[in-house]
Amino acid sequence: MDDINKTEAGNEETGRRENNSWIKRNFNYECYMTFLNGCYSCKWEAQQKKKPRRPLCCCSSRERLFYPWLIMSFFLSIILLFTWVETSNEYNGFDWVVFLGARIWFFWSLVLLSVLGILAAYTTMLVVLGFLLCWEKNELYLHWYHKIMVLIVIMLCSLLIWILLTFWRERWLTIGLSLKVFAPYIHLSSISAMVLLSWPVAFYLIHLEGEARMRRYQNTSSERRRNKWCNMLTKLRVLQVVVGLPFLLILLCLYVVPFGTYSPCVQEKDKLAPKPNFFGHRGAAMLGPENTIMSFEKAVEHGADGLESDVQISLDEVPFLMHDYDLRRTTNILEVMPNASNKHSSFFYWNFLSTLNAGKWFADSRIKPFFNMKPLSKADRERARNQKIPKLSELLEIARKANKLVIFDLNSPPRSHPARSSYIRLVVRVILDSKIEQHLIIWLPGSDRDYVRRKAPGFQHIGRLFTIEQLTKEKITRINVDYKNLFHNGLKEYKAANITINVYLVNEPWLFSLVWCSSIHSVTTDNLEVLKQINHPYYFMTPNFYMFMWIFLDILSAVFIVAIFYSIWLRESQSEKILQGITSYTGKVGGLAPSHLFIPIHCLQEAGPAFNVPDKN
Repeated sequence: MDDINKTEAGNEETGRRENNSWIKRNFNYECYMTFLNGCYSCKWEAQQKKKPRRPLCCCSSRERLFYPWLIMSFFLSIILLFTWVETSNEYNGFDWVVFLGARIWFFWSLVLLSVLGILAAYTTMLVVLGFLLCWEKNELYLHWYHKIMVLIVIMLCSLLIWILLTFWRERWLTIGLSLKVFAPYIHLSSISAMVLLSWPVAFYLIHLEGEARMRRYQNTSSERRRNKWCNMLTKLRVLQVVVGLPFLLILLCLYVVPFGTYSPCVQEKDKLAPKPNFFGHRGAAMLGPENTIMSFEKAVEHGADGLESDVQISLDEVPFLMHDYDLRRTTNILEVMPNASNKHSSFFYWNFLSTLNAGKWFADSRIKPFFNMKPLSKADRERARNQKIPKLSELLEIARKANKLVIFDLNSPPRSHPARSSYIRLVVRVILDSKIEQHLIIWLPGSDRDYVRRKAPGFQHIGRLFTIEQLTKEKITRINVDYKNLFHNGLKEYKAANITINVYLVNEPWLFSLVWCSSIHSVTTDNLEVLKQINHPYYFMTPNFYMFMWIFLDILSAVFIVAIFYSIWLRESQSEKILQGITSYTGKVGGLAPSHLFIPIHCLQEAGPAFNVPDKN
């Protein structure tokens, strides 16, 4: 009797000692639940926790039908955001394409990135809020504002994916290239993420196991109640399998995934190829106005091995440097002759073209052509303001003095142009008249190659992504290809045939590192200043180091996951023993059988230390 009185007194003392902290926790919990319901359901009034109407599902049928749409919007927005982040090398090209339609130069790529980031953050927030509400066993009720927004997100993301698949299908290859670089780091990070995820998974699985054991322990002789509990036990087991099996399979796949992955950036140091050479794209386009004398001189100053440009033919048959088909983006044609601004740039005489300013758009515009370019110095800004459209002969003079290679896209004039049929011969004559050494000319145009070989046998001919048989037949030992073609076996067959490879357009350091690790010979780039300073590929590691990190993280993660499961199991077992002791003690004192006093573990945890044992009297 004395022992029982001491036990009761101890329980009462513990309850009084912990009661204040429990009230404080309950008050914080009420604010926490109000915040969750307010964000998810737009119900900001304070409310106590409600019991779910169903033991294993805490939302209505309507909400269960809509929740997959929320999950779909989440995955679509995340996929699009990831895709656009990884295609940052294409931002300038995207801005140029939009400019062609909108006729307004702006960082449309960053606008799209911001929109996709907001959509991904919004859908992620709703998914997390729904998970937390389910975790607290509250009913889900997504406000109709959110439901409309979720449907809008799905339609918008579906439209953008359709546009990418239809018009920019090759851009998806950039995702594959990025995975080739980041695959080892994603693998190691994923293992660490699985360790963090193991805590809620272990808590949920062991909690379900505890409830299953308690239901078996409290089983009665009633056939109807036994069948009901058996059905409940089956549901609990199904939930354990649904949650635990995918977690286990994903973890096992991560443990063995290096056997099936390949990354060019994982190789021995002695097998790393020399650093690729550089062709300055339209000069040094981040340091001076593209296709101007300043831009090409900046490229030479920063160590470019070659100069790349675009050649048009004026109405009086003067080859000049211009990329666009009109003059609006890179000259002041709208100020000088706005009515003729839509005309093809080849339909102007050189006397007029030479008067246009080709640098104010670069120096004075508040929106630069590249969002990550460095600010111009005062001297460079003043120099850029005074740039004109140069002739091809001026570029050849710079290359001749600096002994630099020259490669250019030669745009054929429109049909009614007087040089439509003779532009190849015209350009060859200008090159030969410039006295530049012929081996410095890398001839890209595919027309009239036989004529070019006869007139200038020293030119280095470069082709597109032709077959090796075709390249051999035309005696071409160089190719100039889009960097996305690296996705297809890294162009190994061309390297095996001793074909020199130049890829364009490479601006991002991670992409340049991939090109370097893939043993590519040269790149065409706008970002000459930054890439020239890279002395070793980013994300490079040796196979032995990767294997060490892989095995070490596998073992370490397995130890942590086992420890997490064991600690949660141990805590749950202690709670279960306490609960069984209380129910047994109550049954003996009150004359009630323990089976009539079943209390789920989560109910005991909610009650906390304030659970009062009934008086024996």
